[in-house]
Amino acid sequence: MNRDSNAYTIIYASAMVVLVAVLLAFTSESLRSYQKKNEADDKRQQILRSVNVSVSGAETETKYSELIKESFLVNEKGQKVEGDAFAVDASKMVAENKYPVFVANVDGKTKYIMAMYGAGLWGPIWGYISMNEDGNMVFGTDFSHQAETPGLGAEITTSAFNSQFPGKQIFKNNEFKSIAIVKPGKTAQGRDYVDGISGGTITSKGVDHMIENSLRHYVEFLKTIK
Repeated sequence: MNRDSNAYTIIYASAMVVLVAVLLAFTSESLRSYQKKNEADDKRQQILRSVNVSVSGAETETKYSELIKESFLVNEKGQKVEGDAFAVDASKMVAENKYPVFVANVDGKTKYIMAMYGAGLWGPIWGYISMNEDGNMVFGTDFSHQAETPGLGAEITTSAFNSQFPGKQIFKNNEFKSIAIVKPGKTAQGRDYVDGISGGTITSKGVDHMIENSLRHYVEFLKTIK
């Protein structure tokens, strides 16, 4: 075939496109198991951080298995339902009426970990909150985000922000109140509250709404352990 012809150029280009596509597909398929494991380990680390435990990647699976004694799904009525709590997509919890609960044993005490999902300024935010055995007092939190502004809204992932939550109560006089996120220096009448992120007002409001909207679905379950 004449290498200077248009036909040769088209055939050569097509063959290269097919070859590259095959190589990319093979590489993607080969790495998929590693990607899934990394995603699972990242989720395990988030769950562990919500009970104030931070570990390296190599320790994640072992520490998770050591501390997380049970996991299950509940519906809005607080009843257990079928399914894998770890596999639940947090963005679909409300639509499916299935809410994951992870039961941890930390220093001999039981902690209940629940998932949260909401919206920040630029995209979704999510996290986990752990409660003491009374089903009321917060033991720890961990928040994550997709695209919040570095130095502003993204500060919800820092220990400085998360360290404000332990000891806060979500019920007052047996009535669900959640936890308010307020501007620094402000208060919230009749509710426990923490300071929001300076300069990250919309993200702070997003966290406020996320906590209230997510925990509201767990209220009946929490009443069973109060």
